[in-house]
Amino acid sequence: MTACSQDRNVLAAYLDGELPAAQEKSLQEHLRGCPECAAEIAAQVSLRRAMKLAATRFAPSADFRRKLQAQIAPKRSVGLRWLWPAAVATLAVMLLAVVWTRQSTLSSQAFREVADLHISDLASANPYDVVSSDRHTVKPWFQGKIPFAFNVPEFAGSEFTLLGGRLVYLHQQPAAQLMVGAGRHKISVLIAQQGSGLGSGLPFFGGVAVRDSFNVETWEKNGLRFYVIGDAEQGAIHRLAQALQGVNGS
Repeated sequence: MTACSQDRNVLAAYLDGELPAAQEKSLQEHLRGCPECAAEIAAQVSLRRAMKLAATRFAPSADFRRKLQAQIAPKRSVGLRWLWPAAVATLAVMLLAVVWTRQSTLSSQAFREVADLHISDLASANPYDVVSSDRHTVKPWFQGKIPFAFNVPEFAGSEFTLLGGRLVYLHQQPAAQLMVGAGRHKISVLIAQQGSGLGSGLPFFGGVAVRDSFNVETWEKNGLRFYVIGDAEQGAIHRLAQALQGVNGS
């Protein structure tokens, strides 16, 4: 068997969402027929997820921040009393920058975790734990595997086809991933409990948004968080989201 000559830097750029649309589409077609590149993508996704988990474990504590702020705060001095208001203002700006950066990082990490699960589905030769186009087969499969229940729309006669599902983990919590076909495109539907921690990290968009070359729509209902993500056109993403909202108490 001839080894694949695909540039590994191109695979990394694909995961980072840095490829032009035409090249990205071509690579997705290549991944569906190349086990070697699919395995490489899956390995990189797993490595990135492990690195993100390690980063959250070593986040500085509130006590550490207080000690650091105490060390950098200027000492009170009668002769330099006029500098105190300026120092306070500077520190306030620094703290706001830290908070904004932290929230931005959390948002990026949360979305990347969702995107990684979708990418690993595209890259895997066997992405499904349960393979079926019948919602009455896929939905019961999740019973006892996740601590919540959800409904699956009836796709017969629509533009969508249910391909299967699998058990995944979002923010270290069990979640459901449904794979839905839309023409030549594959769309991931991820469903997790709202308390899993991703709610604050990935804000609501109020419709379909474009993130890292993917179209994504997300919402919360009855304690569950839903994500619909893929490279299908925005209208298809929104129509699938509406179908899910219709059977899950929109």
